[in-house]
Amino acid sequence: MSKYLVVVMVLFLISVISMEPGFGASKVREGALRDGFLLAGVDGKLLTQDSNDRWLFELGTDVNDGRFFVKTGSAIELLPSSGLEKMTYDVKKRSSGNYRLWGKVTKYEDKNFIFPTYFLPLSKVESQEIQQPEQPAPQSLNEPNDVIRMPDEVLKKLGGRRIIRTEELEKGLVLESDSMLADRIGFIEGEKINSKLVLDALGRNARRISFRLLPCIALEHAQQQQMSELEAVRFKTAGIVTRYKGEYYLLLQRAISVYTHGNFGN
Repeated sequence: MSKYLVVVMVLFLISVISMEPGFGASKVREGALRDGFLLAGVDGKLLTQDSNDRWLFELGTDVNDGRFFVKTGSAIELLPSSGLEKMTYDVKKRSSGNYRLWGKVTKYEDKNFIFPTYFLPLSKVESQEIQQPEQPAPQSLNEPNDVIRMPDEVLKKLGGRRIIRTEELEKGLVLESDSMLADRIGFIEGEKINSKLVLDALGRNARRISFRLLPCIALEHAQQQQMSELEAVRFKTAGIVTRYKGEYYLLLQRAISVYTHGNFGN
């Protein structure tokens, strides 16, 4: 057999192998998207389940994060938030529930949720135009979630959101837009997605301030650590505070256990 023929056969085999699925790169598989993945203008349809006030976003296209993808037609639950409240207000005036959505994907127990931050309607208003509530500018939330980030990195990740203080909450602050809660000590009470963060008053005679916790990987990790301990764990937390139908919610970005050794300090 001539050298020329051998070279041709080798090149042919290489070309065949390189065409095999997954060769030279990891294959994108169907599955839950990673926590922290950013939806950047994805078209879809807003759906509702009136019996329990659950709102879903039906994807109009495949969405992938480079490793996993969710196929067209999948319906992902939208998290309670100021963004969702604006959408539910807007959809009542539209001829259809078609929207272009920006938001942050979260993952809890291998199930995805969407924290909406901005949207554009893709259908006309049915009746006379009604003044819409002001919508916040799109947030830059495309960094991957990390539950052990340092405070300054958390601040950078959460963008220009206002930082709220515990003293403001004690006075009955009403938030007009999403804000950030940074480095607050608290306990996680409840189970699974029906849990809340109760801020530690550190021995002071102050009313209990709590937030309903939104499902995400940071919450899942904190709950796993809580289950491994015999006593309640105090967590130093940071996250996005939002408001939906008069109730406050917290999307955790960081939750680190802290030990006081009998002292009340942070």
